[in-house]
Amino acid sequence: MYKNKSITESESSYRQLEKMSLSSLLKKINKEDHTVPSAVRKSIPEIEKLVSAILQQMKKGGRLFYIGAGTSGRLGIVDASECPPTFGVSRNKVIGLIAGGDKAIRKAVEHAEDNIRQGWNDLLSYKVNTGDLVVGIAASGTTPYVVAALRKCNSKGIPTGCITCNPGSPLQKAAKYPVVAAVGPEFVTGSSRMKAGTAQKLILNMISTSVMIKLGHVKGNRMVDMRLTNEKLIKRGTRMIVTELKITPDKARTLLLKYKSVRKAIDSFS
Repeated sequence: MYKNKSITESESSYRQLEKMSLSSLLKKINKEDHTVPSAVRKSIPEIEKLVSAILQQMKKGGRLFYIGAGTSGRLGIVDASECPPTFGVSRNKVIGLIAGGDKAIRKAVEHAEDNIRQGWNDLLSYKVNTGDLVVGIAASGTTPYVVAALRKCNSKGIPTGCITCNPGSPLQKAAKYPVVAAVGPEFVTGSSRMKAGTAQKLILNMISTSVMIKLGHVKGNRMVDMRLTNEKLIKRGTRMIVTELKITPDKARTLLLKYKSVRKAIDSFS
């Protein structure tokens, strides 16, 4: 039993929210949001250890799994789903799992997060193995679906990490590479979709972006492996080629449409 005081469930520093003016509500929410980057900055050494471990696995062909419930699960799925179009990687390289399955992305599934076996079962459906790394995401650090999945991974020799906002939580203790961003009480007591969710999103941005850069999917500061799924991205790709090769936009666009890849278009000139 987790007996430490849960920061994410602590009483808000503000009282009688319903009596505040709209302007006051917005300013105070924004004031609280400003504390999040500082909390994340303090966790950078932990994030670095986790990213290093992820890189070690992925360079050998392994995969990155995010597993969570509710807001935490949705944030993991968002980050995973952005990797293929942004960095051109397979959809099977970064995988997001949520308690309750895909239907829980849009609508809460009652008690799904309390199932201590389903997290491991969901990972098994992807044939998770010791070459992968599993990151549990839970603001409270107590979600049974997530904590039990990481403990099972540990017993099978599968490397684990976590993102939580409660120091000393079961999730932190279960993860080999824990990341803790202690953002403090929420503006609305217990509403961890707010500051805790923002912290998780920032950390996920840092993890996936730094991993993909180190795996070679960025050249300079450009997404040279992005997928050309719409006209905006075709125009962006064209500008990249113009900048890199010093050719006209028309010629750059022709090259891009021919090779279907910014990287391949640029390499065709080498």
